[in-house]
Amino acid sequence: MPLKYILLPASTKILTPLQSERHWSRFRITCYWFFLFVCILPALWRGCDVQAQEQSGADLSQNSAPSALPQSAPHDAPTEPADAWLARARTAVQAGSFSSAEAMVRKYLSQNDTSADGHYLLGYILSHELKAKESLAEYTRAAQLRPPTANDLKVVAVDYVLLDDFADADRWLTKALGWNPSDAEGWYYLGRTKYNENRFSEAIDAFQRCLKLDTHNVKAEDNLGLSYEGLNQTQQAIQAFQTAIAWQTDGSKKNAQPYLNLGMLFAEQGHPDAGLVYIQEAVALAPQNAKAHEQLGRAYLKLKRLKDAQGELEKAVQLAPNSSSLHFELGINYRDQGLKDQAKKEFDRCAELNANHSSVDTPNE
Repeated sequence: MPLKYILLPASTKILTPLQSERHWSRFRITCYWFFLFVCILPALWRGCDVQAQEQSGADLSQNSAPSALPQSAPHDAPTEPADAWLARARTAVQAGSFSSAEAMVRKYLSQNDTSADGHYLLGYILSHELKAKESLAEYTRAAQLRPPTANDLKVVAVDYVLLDDFADADRWLTKALGWNPSDAEGWYYLGRTKYNENRFSEAIDAFQRCLKLDTHNVKAEDNLGLSYEGLNQTQQAIQAFQTAIAWQTDGSKKNAQPYLNLGMLFAEQGHPDAGLVYIQEAVALAPQNAKAHEQLGRAYLKLKRLKDAQGELEKAVQLAPNSSSLHFELGINYRDQGLKDQAKKEFDRCAELNANHSSVDTPNE
């Protein structure tokens, strides 16, 4: 099968949302922005190019063995004679100047269209600029010139995530992990992708593989809890969240998500008093997280503390003014307190956002 039919999306299909709004809203694409562009892509750039030598004979056919997601950048150590434009472009990437780097690589490729290094580098840059389809086209062209490395497949998977095509992201992450099964980060991101596909059992397997390679990985343990929760295995979920929290006891920088997830779970199980302390800690750790303030407001509502709930929901609206659901929740709170004018204002804003299709999910970051 020609490579272009493997790397390029066959259609503009968009996967259906998760059946559970609760899990989807927690794990929506907002979280991916942070992890993809703060964690994955910079990590890819910093490493070495060992995989390029190990996998020079890689086969990209549908029946080829799965591959792994190493830490290094896609072909960051050039395999072709050095060129001034490519060298400058790499320097610009390291400095975070992606638009300048793109211009340099395009100038180089205008005279060197058969350069695999150039096309791989341009694909990487375009992915970082959120130009997923263009990035996939460059990786396809590059793969025609030289087999990709596991690093390249990792960025290809990122592109599919950006296109909300988790099935293809799953496929390329799985292929990459077949090449490098000792990549803990790769297993973590495969677990996240499986979760977004509602394949919770497989997500659990991936997170457990990550934890075998990287013990005390708080993010993996926390997402293991979310996956158990997706299967309604509440006790296992609670244990995983508690473990993730315990691992941070002596840390100077704590991750708010396990606290938030455990607090939400307790509240939804009918124990808002037990969940309150965890959600309060999440807000303390991530004061700019609109989702945390929303959930704290909901917990207060369940405890009949309307004024406290009002303050948290107002803060959430300030942080995420285009979330229609937050305006609706705040309107309900105002109405229950007899504040009719304020309630009407929030309901009107909710209706306006929904009518314009401009509402967003409450961000959890």
